[in-house]
Amino acid sequence: MHVVLTGATGLIGSAVLPQLVARGDRVTALVRSEEARRTVEAAGATGALIDFGDVSAIAEAFAQGDAVIHLAAAGDDAEGFDRRVADAAVQALGGTGKPYVHTGGVWVYGSGDDLTEEHLYSAPAITAWRLGVIASLEAADLVLTVLHPGIVYGDGGAGIPQVLAGQPRGDGGALTTLGSGRQHWTTVHVDDLAALYVAVVSDGSAHGGVLGVSGVNPTVGEMSAALAGGAGVVAGDPEAAKASLGDGFAEALLLDQQASGAKARSIGGWAPTRPTLLEELAR
Repeated sequence: MHVVLTGATGLIGSAVLPQLVARGDRVTALVRSEEARRTVEAAGATGALIDFGDVSAIAEAFAQGDAVIHLAAAGDDAEGFDRRVADAAVQALGGTGKPYVHTGGVWVYGSGDDLTEEHLYSAPAITAWRLGVIASLEAADLVLTVLHPGIVYGDGGAGIPQVLAGQPRGDGGALTTLGSGRQHWTTVHVDDLAALYVAVVSDGSAHGGVLGVSGVNPTVGEMSAALAGGAGVVAGDPEAAKASLGDGFAEALLLDQQASGAKARSIGGWAPTRPTLLEELAR
């Protein structure tokens, strides 16, 4: 299979790319710099420089593949960037029967103690823009899967969990939790998540929304305790989290989310096998 991939040098993409290559797929990675092209080619892909501001150019690149996985993001224009990619996917893949895998995020479902793909969206402000993009994709004639990763960890400690390690220390070195610490996070190891992307694209079917989560949902307090070791933890103040991280990011990290990932486990025999986040943090 020829897979066109965006975001191949990011946290998730750099795990997806080698798994595709190991499976024997031909991968074209769309990149924004010569440095990125060298990186993806060293990993076994063909690097193609692309102007992500040009919908027609993206669509032309997408049309060359048998399947497309979109993982790239832009910090300064997240909504505009994602809309352009979505428009290109509709242009290139609409009516073709080729699978398109778009990346969302578990935060769009808001808080819940047993979240599934059937729940209504309740996105915090920082990710509310995703809903319009998803709606435009769902309205098109696409073989569509929108994969919503939980909190991604792995790859030497990269990712959002490191925010917890950066919280203030109290007397005796006790680590302050982000907010009260009672909120749960849905989690997934980056290598397990990459395997889910590969399972979805190789299956070739439209799966709609899929929660990319392991089913392990630790509390922030438990994760902070794993980081703190013998120093212990003290409960934080949600308002302090907003002051240090900004209202938007803090609102998302203060969501209380739990999910089993049952739908993901029904796709191609996928099952998470890597260490849990608590095990990684304790190490």
